[in-house]
Amino acid sequence: MLDPSQIHLKFGEHLHSSWVSEDCEGIASPSGLDGLFERLVSHKEVNLLPQQAISLKGPTLTDYDQEPTTVEEQEHLINALLGHQRNLAKTISNLSRFSKVLQKRLIILQRVYQAVSCKHHVRKICSEDSPLNTSVTGKSEDEKSNLGLGMPQGNDALLELGVKTGINILFSLLRQNWVLAKQTGQFSFCNDIIQTALSVVENFPPLSLSNETKLTPLGVDSLNQINVFLQQASSPHSEADLTGQRLAAELMIALAAQRGSLRYVLGWIEMSMKISVTVSKSKTKDKDAGKIHWQSFLKIITDMINPMGGSSGLTSTMLRDISPDDNGLVSLYYAAVILLEELYFLASDYASNCCSGPDENCNNSTSHSNANLSGSCGEVYVWGSNCTHQLAEGGQEKITTPKYSAVFTDCQQVEAGQFCTFLIYSDGMVGACGKGSYGRLGLGDSNNCSVPKKPLFEKKYVKKISSSKGSDGHSLALTTTGEVYSWGDGDYGKLGHGTHSTQKIPKLVKGPLVGKVVKCVSAGYRHSAAVIEDGELYTWGDGEFGRLGHDYTSSKNFPTKVQSIESVGLVACGGSHTLAVSQDGKTIWSFGGGENGKLGHGDTNRQLKPKVIEALNGLYIRKVACGSQSSLAVTSSGQLYAWGCGAILGCGSAEYTALRPRLVEDLQSKRVVDIACGDSHVIALTHGNSLSHIHQTTYIYVYMKVEQKVTLKICK
Repeated sequence: MLDPSQIHLKFGEHLHSSWVSEDCEGIASPSGLDGLFERLVSHKEVNLLPQQAISLKGPTLTDYDQEPTTVEEQEHLINALLGHQRNLAKTISNLSRFSKVLQKRLIILQRVYQAVSCKHHVRKICSEDSPLNTSVTGKSEDEKSNLGLGMPQGNDALLELGVKTGINILFSLLRQNWVLAKQTGQFSFCNDIIQTALSVVENFPPLSLSNETKLTPLGVDSLNQINVFLQQASSPHSEADLTGQRLAAELMIALAAQRGSLRYVLGWIEMSMKISVTVSKSKTKDKDAGKIHWQSFLKIITDMINPMGGSSGLTSTMLRDISPDDNGLVSLYYAAVILLEELYFLASDYASNCCSGPDENCNNSTSHSNANLSGSCGEVYVWGSNCTHQLAEGGQEKITTPKYSAVFTDCQQVEAGQFCTFLIYSDGMVGACGKGSYGRLGLGDSNNCSVPKKPLFEKKYVKKISSSKGSDGHSLALTTTGEVYSWGDGDYGKLGHGTHSTQKIPKLVKGPLVGKVVKCVSAGYRHSAAVIEDGELYTWGDGEFGRLGHDYTSSKNFPTKVQSIESVGLVACGGSHTLAVSQDGKTIWSFGGGENGKLGHGDTNRQLKPKVIEALNGLYIRKVACGSQSSLAVTSSGQLYAWGCGAILGCGSAEYTALRPRLVEDLQSKRVVDIACGDSHVIALTHGNSLSHIHQTTYIYVYMKVEQKVTLKICK
């Protein structure tokens, strides 16, 4: 298959001369075409990426016998079916001989054009993101310089010349004006310029300069050049007057906060300490020497700490002991110590809440006391399909925007399953409503339920429920004592009771789990998984594609230990694959079906046993989630990574495929603290209690509102 999305071009400049004189008529004959294309492949100017699996999974069909549908829902389903057929037709057309020949001809013509253009026109080296994707990797900096690779050309060179020259002229004029103002006693305009720059930077959104990948090299060089100048201007030995020194120090810390890097913040702290030592040794009589404006400093560091996950206010123990002078100034020494202490508290918060290991998934492991689960209850908002009363909103109309639920009250947790919803109340009891087929509600029958009713548990207090988002619906419940109950459709042995029978009331999962304390559970489409207290992972259900991780594809009717890994902290089950994270959060494994790259190993191969996702090495993973064709992971720093295919990756395209984990850039400036994943959509909760969702098709999902305000942001 010669699909354009499976071809990576990196034309080498040293080969241009051999292509300039190439006769393009050679592509007219099959032998000439194959010879020229083979030449590109042998020189590694064309890399053929691994072939993608063809996804034949269409949209989820509604059960028309059981569920009444509106005209809008029927139109939506028809459009989804047509879209799937169009994509399938596009894929098949790329397999035709005509398509393969045409693609080869276009690539060869593109190669000849690039060579002729570089010889006869202004020389431009295309970046990796350009359509031609010219590569300069593997060369040393000296080799690149000798070949002119990576050097600015044409307008870019003029721009760099103008910017760097202009910055140096500005700095020279500022220094000169400070000197002349001291000598003549005239007005200095330098301080007004720095004050204007400071006002502009303070009005930037937090961390506006933190993503250096979105800045040009010239922009990064300019920021570094400005940082050096401000550090020099802040010194008592500089040409600047005291006001200029103070403003330079304030602008330097403001830029450091916007860049969001510990390197620049610690650089400012070091500079402040040195200035304080210099001022104390000089025994200057000027009381304003080595000081900074207190309120401006507090605003800068507060804005810096909050977006990074800090509390709503500063926590330094020295704050109550600081008294600004009559001009509102404080010593740079005290400012540096306070900032250093804030960084310490921020690091401690991350170490205790994130870096110590993964989140207890999905469990919120809360101990039970006096029949009450600790934690506050919040308001519940619902939206999506209500065709089987899964939202308990009376009618069966679709709810297109979040709506406060007057029925789902006194809830600590909510779990949305396939056409059903489960609630965990503050007393540890469970409520269920929605579609009842296959006993998925655990009420003892297969009837639909329009209002929450309590499943038939044996007086057990539940702290976590995981319900399947596909197949015919089954659920797992984890009690406060570490026991696991299952109910619903029993196909493939996914309930863990030794049979394939439907279970209409919650039943204790026994076998190897007897006597063990389970800390995490996850219900996939056709399989289930549990992690016990000592880090052992157990899986059961359908073994196809290796989703159970036992190094074979046989199904298991009872929980079976995954032998090849240990010290597991959490697990997440998807459609045909599974993710597991170590207790320290440093290792993440994946196994099962690899179609569309959802295992994250850079290919589409299936894995019969757990394999480490190397692309995430060096990161602390706090939580993972799986869809049918995708996977997601949240790091300890609040960054969200996604891989697989579909709009769920948050890259703006429903057709995008990522064979390895990629950062969700739209949420890069946020700290993601929780995620929940459906079949083809995901919802992310950020530290500021704002909710973002990325979706391909509308599915039901409910979430708890803990604070007074929660905002909904749609990621494009």
